[in-house]
Amino acid sequence: MKHGVLYLIPSALSDGPVDDVLPEGTLKVIRSLDYFIVEELRTARRFLRKAGYTRDFSEVTLNVYNEHSPPPSFEEYLQVTDEGRDIGLLSEAGSPCIADPGSEIVRVAHENGVPVKPLTGPSSILLALMASGFNGQNFTFHGYLPVDKQMRTKRLKEIEKSAGEKKQTQIFIETPYRNEQVFQAILQSCKDDTMLGLGIGLTGPSEKIEVYAVRDWRKMKPVLGKTPSVFLIYSY
Repeated sequence: MKHGVLYLIPSALSDGPVDDVLPEGTLKVIRSLDYFIVEELRTARRFLRKAGYTRDFSEVTLNVYNEHSPPPSFEEYLQVTDEGRDIGLLSEAGSPCIADPGSEIVRVAHENGVPVKPLTGPSSILLALMASGFNGQNFTFHGYLPVDKQMRTKRLKEIEKSAGEKKQTQIFIETPYRNEQVFQAILQSCKDDTMLGLGIGLTGPSEKIEVYAVRDWRKMKPVLGKTPSVFLIYSY
């Protein structure tokens, strides 16, 4: 029996034109599907329309799977692949399964012999790393830092230590409304000569990528606001 394919669909990082960041091959696959697994219905529908998807959504299956969903099952999410039908796993922003719950769906697919095909698209983590000038051969992505202030400070010191001892780029992100809290925590916790890179609003019209030593960031006092940002720490 030949299974349908689980396509991992990246989405745009900003509100700009989708065809600026997704290749035609990816858009062609998106437009061919009629079965999706998505994090949120409203944003998924909006993205699909921007990607040139013209089908009536009343004739399309959009199953929701996010951090609030119970553990995924083959029957609920992927069983249609037994009929040879392809499925698209759609991320909220950037590449699927990177800092989002989609990896659980992929795990179930592998366990049941469903082919998995990642599609080309933007990843804020890799874009920020590429533009930082930091070590791109040895790096770690930490996801989100602890919300608790003391635990966050402790984690930042551990991250800074790893950056120096291993010459390893340390990458993390944050919920946009906590950008300023994390930025201030870095300035208060890290050494003067530790390097901090910020990738703000990547691929968007107000994209900003800046790299300075912590001592210099303290003088500049930028305002990150609630724009999605990637934080990178390194030590030369």
